[in-house]
Amino acid sequence: MKNLVLIILVLFLSVSCKKELVKEPANLIEKQKMLDIMYDLSLLEAIKYQNPLVLDSNETSSTKFIFRKYKVDSLQFTQSNMYYAADYNSYKDMFDTINARLEKEKKSLEKKVKIDDKKEKIANKGKSKEQINDSLKKQALKRVNVDSIRRKMQLRK
Repeated sequence: MKNLVLIILVLFLSVSCKKELVKEPANLIEKQKMLDIMYDLSLLEAIKYQNPLVLDSNETSSTKFIFRKYKVDSLQFTQSNMYYAADYNSYKDMFDTINARLEKEKKSLEKKVKIDDKKEKIANKGKSKEQINDSLKKQALKRVNVDSIRRKMQLRK
């Protein structure tokens, strides 16, 4: 009889301790979509840190742009983020996945830059320093084209 009471007590305590810290919101963003949103927000934060003038020149905020892209609102994102953050291990796994994705993209871009640098060196073998500087300026202007971002945003409206 004492063993039965002890077993029931242990079961009761284990069930009662399994309390959710944050209730699942009604409009929970699915995990893969949440990963994509967090990935894009991470990229925008990195861009903002590296070159703040690029994002400041846009009329809209970068987070609003991401929310529009994934068709979520800030409240839905916040509630879903709090729900996922309540489970530390799962949330850490999400950030590890995002970090791995960022590293993969970084390596891919570094390879492309190396290839472009090799092509540029081959093309610039017989040119003077002034001609090389002019071509570098033209390439820099091609890489950052804020107007194309504005056009894409206007087309989506």
